[in-house]
Amino acid sequence: MATAPTKQATLHRMVMTDHVCPYGIKAKDLLERQGFAVADRWLTTRAETDAFKTEHGVKTTPQVFIGGERVGGYDDLRRFFGKTVRDPNATSYRPVIAVFAMTAFMALAASYAVFGSPFTLRAGEWFIAFSMCVLALLKLQDIESFSSMFLNYDLLAKRWVPYSYIYPFAEAGAGVLMIAGALTWLSVPVALFIGTIGAISVFKAVYIDKRDIKCACVGGSSKVPLGFVSLTENVMMIAMAIWMIVSSAQNLAH
Repeated sequence: MATAPTKQATLHRMVMTDHVCPYGIKAKDLLERQGFAVADRWLTTRAETDAFKTEHGVKTTPQVFIGGERVGGYDDLRRFFGKTVRDPNATSYRPVIAVFAMTAFMALAASYAVFGSPFTLRAGEWFIAFSMCVLALLKLQDIESFSSMFLNYDLLAKRWVPYSYIYPFAEAGAGVLMIAGALTWLSVPVALFIGTIGAISVFKAVYIDKRDIKCACVGGSSKVPLGFVSLTENVMMIAMAIWMIVSSAQNLAH
């Protein structure tokens, strides 16, 4: 019985001492997963790479050829196989979903480690506090970009620019103190203040002014649209602060 001929593809990609093109590696992996035997042609110098681009009239590498016809780069190859290609300018909730999913698992794990059960009231408190810390961390990675995006909608920051720099530190500090259950006299008013200002600012920008802008909640390079998610972040802080006030009052009563 004759075997089916192996599908053939030729891949030209940069493999240099100081740089190996990651998209070339991805293209090779995708071709092999699609059942292609890959003739892997390395471009080992800048001069060789430039000569290849000139010869084929292309601006980038890698370049894939199938059946003697040029398919293109990695994104073109994904389209060739009917796969989705990410739009770098498209809005996405993925960063926020990743943060909240991870902090939820962290809270459940911490609760299990401390109390022997993942499903405790403390796990809910930790979830909010962990979320505050992780969101603050993302903002602090590039505080200049965050502050610039934050100034688009935060009412207090527009009036007093230093607040756009203070905000992530305040969020982080309140989150850390809430995780520890320490200095509630400080963490509660901070969370209540920044959460209330944030919630009012987001509500005004999105639901009153009907503005279509990006949210700074996961950092200044975020493609997350301003709206429900941003409002949720602030409402969570407000709810946590109120809950801690109620819990402290109950403890004092007993």
